[in-house]
Amino acid sequence: MAAQRISPADEKRVKAEGFLRNKGTDNFNGRVITVNGRLNAQQMERVAKAAELFGNGQVAMTVRLTLEVQGIPYGKIESFKAYLAEGGLTTGGTGPKVRPVVSCKGTTCQYGLLDSFALSEKIHHRFYEGYHNVKLPHKFKIAVGGCPNNCVKPDLNDLGIIGQLTPAYDEAACRGCKTCAVEQTCPMKAAKLEGDRLQLNQDICNSCGRCVQRCPFHALGDGVPGYKVMLGGRWGKQTAMGRPLSRLLRSEEEVLSVVESAILLYLEQGVEGERFATTIERIGFDRVEAQLLDGSVLRRKEQILQGAKA
Repeated sequence: MAAQRISPADEKRVKAEGFLRNKGTDNFNGRVITVNGRLNAQQMERVAKAAELFGNGQVAMTVRLTLEVQGIPYGKIESFKAYLAEGGLTTGGTGPKVRPVVSCKGTTCQYGLLDSFALSEKIHHRFYEGYHNVKLPHKFKIAVGGCPNNCVKPDLNDLGIIGQLTPAYDEAACRGCKTCAVEQTCPMKAAKLEGDRLQLNQDICNSCGRCVQRCPFHALGDGVPGYKVMLGGRWGKQTAMGRPLSRLLRSEEEVLSVVESAILLYLEQGVEGERFATTIERIGFDRVEAQLLDGSVLRRKEQILQGAKA
């Protein structure tokens, strides 16, 4: 039987649905969306069965924590999608949109300073799904990291979130121990005993929280939790390191507001084809930050979305 002829328009259409042509073949790789890399056992079983029924039996992980079922003939794409939908699964993750959110295992990791699974799931539902039909100037990638180890590289995403725990140092409680547990613990060498008092170098401290509760006299308290938000990271042919907002955010709702403001600002002020890093460079980081933090972008939300539809 002759291979089905696939027009460029059809190839473009299915690419927008998460099906990318398998190089050198007439088959496609179908991207199955996960919520920050997690599937339950029944969903995993369905993906495996779908690979047998509609693909070549191979499943690969992408760098955005989605699954790719390989070797799907063009004529089986609709049946593949329907079979996944029966198990509550969808395809996608391509195009100039908010992309699937990536998250580290900060929820369960010994170094995690925030519930990265829960936060990234909220971002997934509110912005990957909620903004699914909103066309942006280019793709927009979000990463949630549980601590400054940065395992999912939040500083190389368009927007990254990093869990923080800042020591609340009470110098009066310091006893000047000859062997200081805080100094020994700090991986950044930001804590140093000088004379009879501990000194913390705030320019070096990265709020990893390792030192918190290490002082037997409670000189560092329980620490102050927070979120560092990075803007304008990018990797690929051209790379850019994200830059942090000038202050830490203190609540999850504040983080979600900044995420939405960043997406809306990019939609409103970005130029088609440019990445968020370039938008920030063109406008100026300080001006972008001011708009994200003062609530002005969110107040224009309906206007921005209506303008995008027009």
